[in-house]
Amino acid sequence: MDAEGFWGRRQAVNAAATLTHCREWMERLGWLTNFDRVARGEALDERTGWVFSDSEVYKLLEAMAWELGRQPDDALEVAFSTLVDRVARAQDADGYLGTAFGHTGQAPRYSDLSMGHELYNMGHLLQAAVARARAGHPDDELVQVARRAADHICREFGEGARDGVCGHAEIEVALAEAGRAFGERRYLEQARIFLARRGRGTLPVPPLQSAEYFQDDVPVREATVLRGHAVRALYLSAGGVDVAVDTEDSALLSALERQWENTVARRTYLTGGMGSRHQDEGFGDDWELPADRAYCETCAGVASIMFAWRLFLHSGDVRYPDLIERTLFNVVATSPSADGRAFFYANPLHQREAGAPAADGVNTRAEGGVRAPWFEVSCCPTNVARTLSSLAAYTVALDDDGLLLLQYAAGEVRAGGWRVRVQTRYPDGDRVLIGVDEAPADAARLRLRVPAWAEGATVAIGDAPARPAAPGWFDVTDVSAGSVVTLTLPRQPRLVFPDPRIDGVRGTVAVERGPLVLCLESVDLPAEVSLEDVRLLPGAPEAAGDGALAAAVIVDPPGSAGPLPYGARADAETATRSTSVPLVPYHRWAERGPSRMRVFVPLARRAGQDD
Repeated sequence: MDAEGFWGRRQAVNAAATLTHCREWMERLGWLTNFDRVARGEALDERTGWVFSDSEVYKLLEAMAWELGRQPDDALEVAFSTLVDRVARAQDADGYLGTAFGHTGQAPRYSDLSMGHELYNMGHLLQAAVARARAGHPDDELVQVARRAADHICREFGEGARDGVCGHAEIEVALAEAGRAFGERRYLEQARIFLARRGRGTLPVPPLQSAEYFQDDVPVREATVLRGHAVRALYLSAGGVDVAVDTEDSALLSALERQWENTVARRTYLTGGMGSRHQDEGFGDDWELPADRAYCETCAGVASIMFAWRLFLHSGDVRYPDLIERTLFNVVATSPSADGRAFFYANPLHQREAGAPAADGVNTRAEGGVRAPWFEVSCCPTNVARTLSSLAAYTVALDDDGLLLLQYAAGEVRAGGWRVRVQTRYPDGDRVLIGVDEAPADAARLRLRVPAWAEGATVAIGDAPARPAAPGWFDVTDVSAGSVVTLTLPRQPRLVFPDPRIDGVRGTVAVERGPLVLCLESVDLPAEVSLEDVRLLPGAPEAAGDGALAAAVIVDPPGSAGPLPYGARADAETATRSTSVPLVPYHRWAERGPSRMRVFVPLARRAGQDD
């Protein structure tokens, strides 16, 4: 991708800063030393990090592998190989790889399938190896290590062996990916076995948890909506799609499509974020989408993309890349700081109090209102890193009829005999200029995604007059080398009203511009004006920079009728003055220092008007 484009800049920062940042923190906290200690045969009864810290090392390796495939770099190659060697030396002779169980001073292997994360960790190892193989190194040391681990898992958990599943789904999607990448059908079969076992209540349930938390309450093919821990549910669903497609299981695939539709329609935030509850990091009930208590874990955003991407590859339905775009710009792009060295874990849509940085750089809480350099549970930085380094895979696709442009980013596309140049400032500009330098001789068409929000979009082919392009797919036929196509996506700010069944934001409105969700930040208000005292007026806001300027009134809220914040009647608010307030892209909030923020802002209402 073009280093000057929206995503190209973030990929450059990811490569230059985030990968090193993650490796240094893992070294500092001893997470890498765990592997060295296993290799030396030391006792690990006082091992550092949570039982799943190995997975962060593997996700970092995956990010490094994708980045090396995107842009080779000698120094990064050395760092990658050195890290792989440290991991490889810790592998047991039978293929098992883990630093938290099974060694001197530790509990036996697989003695805590609910919370031990052993299979989850090795799943991320497999995904790192798949990345390395896909990037042109199918015989790499990491691939050999991962294959030994996968063979071990098949022996331990295959039919007739240990009857169990991992409390944190991940191994399912990883085995399915590895089966494809390495041409090993046994891995796909093991993924199918794990999926079939899930939902039968076999996992021991720790205190304060439930079988639903693990998606072990209902078999996958019988569920109607995603529930429980959001990341677990989404990883499981992504693996389910892979298994359903590769085994031609139409019933399973239909069930997963139904779950996606219901979850997106009733349990997904405007940003594309998923997960309403801090407890269990989980989905709430239908319409339970409070803005101020939204969890919306960054990892859930990544997992949502993985799920939607697989459904798209099967069906070609434009709804899936539409959601991917929303999630990329408003969850994935929101998490990292501009310098790539601090991250959001949770992504609320309303921050009532400005956050404060963690004293030692390690945030012990997932929430907090500021991007943290690291977390005790630091799954999100490495998940962001691997997503950004592999982002190009989500931008284009090929089918029997030609090339599909799914996401718009400046850069060059080379795939299936096509070489296409994309020039755009999107999402900060309206135009996407597509120049076809090479096309297959039998190319039938170039397919463009027109986002669902893009009413009034047009497409011009060469010097011909622009034609209307309705949301959905727009096909440009008879494409050949030298063709130039201009897609124009109007980006006027627009009001977005929440479904009235969402109690937490009834009577409010949000503003979007293009694919970006906007927000109101306290740093843009006069010192004497509180965030709670702003009311937006009906009517489309004006464009301003990369955000908007919205007409508003500042109100003087009525006092309560007694010692409690309630009264016998709802007095009308009194507007003290009219004004306009700037709204900025949500992905930039808290970049100018700790702040208070809200996406959904109350609408001004007249005396006696009900919500």
